[in-house]
Amino acid sequence: MARDPGQRSQRLLVLGAGPAQLGLLEAARKAGVWTAVADRDPGAPGFAYADRRCIVSTEDEPAIERLAAAFDLDGIIAPGTDWPVAVAARVAAKLSLPHPIDPATGILATNKLRQRETLAAAGVPQPRWETVTDGEVSLGVPCVVKAPDRQGQKGLSLVREHRELAPAIEKARAESRNGIALVEELIDGPEVTVIGFSHAGTYTALAVTDRIVAEPPAFGVALAHVWPSLHARDAAAVAHAGVEALGIMNGPTYTQLRIGADGPKVIEIAARLGGGHDGELVLAATGVDLNRLALAAAFGEIVEPAVTAEGAGGAVTRFLVPPEGTLASVEVPDDLVGVEAVRLYRSPGHVFGPFRYGSDRAGAVLTVGGSRDEALERAEHAAVRIRFVTADAGALV
Repeated sequence: MARDPGQRSQRLLVLGAGPAQLGLLEAARKAGVWTAVADRDPGAPGFAYADRRCIVSTEDEPAIERLAAAFDLDGIIAPGTDWPVAVAARVAAKLSLPHPIDPATGILATNKLRQRETLAAAGVPQPRWETVTDGEVSLGVPCVVKAPDRQGQKGLSLVREHRELAPAIEKARAESRNGIALVEELIDGPEVTVIGFSHAGTYTALAVTDRIVAEPPAFGVALAHVWPSLHARDAAAVAHAGVEALGIMNGPTYTQLRIGADGPKVIEIAARLGGGHDGELVLAATGVDLNRLALAAAFGEIVEPAVTAEGAGGAVTRFLVPPEGTLASVEVPDDLVGVEAVRLYRSPGHVFGPFRYGSDRAGAVLTVGGSRDEALERAEHAAVRIRFVTADAGALV
């Protein structure tokens, strides 16, 4: 992305200014990229890196299109969150901007039902599933019920007993944009994430991590990503097949899988950077600057990822969960061992409610070690010693 001194900076519209976008925004600032950043939250932490702050929802496609048309842009990107990926692809196509995926692929990457249908047609391993509008469900419990066109944990329920099924379907349909609930077989096995990158149709699995997830009421929310995974080879192969089936030719991908008795099965594929500081973890683990690769893809540059380091032996992103209450201060010791970065998402005065969604996390710590166990031990040690003091709930020690 180097330019002659006399040329203007590249200009990028970034959809999202939350924790999931921080790594990309930092990379853009370091690369000298001018950024307009859109988010509906005026207090979003990513605005600290924006050249132009745009207080608008990233799901408001007409508003995003007007913004993009108003700036002399070289690209548009939606890292870290799902639905804006399709918005970015469509807006880029309308304005003749470069983009790593086309609008049709954007739909497959953001609509869980369309994705399930496409993966099934390609024979990619995935859980058994069905759609429900009303009536009986043929899949038994335990199962997972979700809204097919929502991201994160919106409308998501883990159903272990039959009496929980009807309320879960009602919840998913209420959150869904089309009134449909997606019911999926619960694969009994560990969760894995494959962080990949494609260039001109060539896929590279950069890092495979084991996901440590929370139980209900925060079901599905990652508490940590641990590299390297114990299931790396098989998971990477299935992720590769899934990415190819969706027609993702360029840019970063984030594939979630569960490891069942008969092997890995795809839970979801996203055509974007993951929301768990994937770029930083990949850089620490492999030497590949994934955030810079994502920037290049947003500008239409075809860049092949090259591993520049042997790897750190082990690397962990550990999310930080605060106590409920109004944040008064955060205490971060200066003698933490093996810590590459500490990210804090909220300023004093922010009110933390009960932990239910990924957005309820207070920060994250990235650690490295000579092995995955050492990196994980260092991450847990750091999480214990970083204290979130709330005015009305004391401190989390």
